[in-house]
Amino acid sequence: MTCNQTPPLPGTDSPASESALPSIYSYTIVNTYLHDPNAFTQGLVFEDGFFYEGTGQYGASTIRKVMPGTGAVLTQKSVAPNFFGEGVAIFGDRLYQLTWKSGICFVYDKSTFELQVQFTYSTEGWGLTHDGEKLIMSDGTNIIYFRDPNTFREIGRIEVTDSTGPVHSLNELEYIEGQIFANVWQTDRIARIDPKSGKITGWINLAGILSQTDRLNHRVGVLNGIAYDAAADRIFVTGKWWPKLFEIKLVQ
Repeated sequence: MTCNQTPPLPGTDSPASESALPSIYSYTIVNTYLHDPNAFTQGLVFEDGFFYEGTGQYGASTIRKVMPGTGAVLTQKSVAPNFFGEGVAIFGDRLYQLTWKSGICFVYDKSTFELQVQFTYSTEGWGLTHDGEKLIMSDGTNIIYFRDPNTFREIGRIEVTDSTGPVHSLNELEYIEGQIFANVWQTDRIARIDPKSGKITGWINLAGILSQTDRLNHRVGVLNGIAYDAAADRIFVTGKWWPKLFEIKLVQ
């Protein structure tokens, strides 16, 4: 693959050229797992065989370690009630958690959930991931920020656009095979974003993934939460207050 080609999505064979229109993907469900229907999911990570999840709402925000399959919460730490928890990322042995409007990123020991340090920032906090070198953050606009994991200082940014202009409401993030995947708030779509140019290189349509039965029988919010198991090339998605979490395969 030459350096100016867009990597293929996991589970697919065809890369898209940089000049091509965004690729459009649907999905098939590979596995369905239980998910805490009281979890207002704001961040999701798969690491070392477990999910790490950040939940939101004032007075109910947490970070938690979750057993795949059963959805059992193995470890949980509550956030102070005056903070609204947002996106999470694991970098090394640290677990980072954004807050919505407080401008504070909490940094915990990944194993013990003990608070190690906290950083400040000037925007809202929405989604968080990393590329192995830099933290990658969204704030609900069309801007994605790159931050130093040691200081949280901004070291770069991109503006996310498609052929019609800026793409706003970028929410929970995941870094997959050299591309940024972003939930778009209040939609059933995930945007695949070139981290250098900010151009949308693909759209994933997850409409209908949560059944009407689940929607009728539970209080549910919007799609929000992407996690990637790089070792097994598995993508997971869920939503706010969803009773299920899905492993999916992308279909072009």
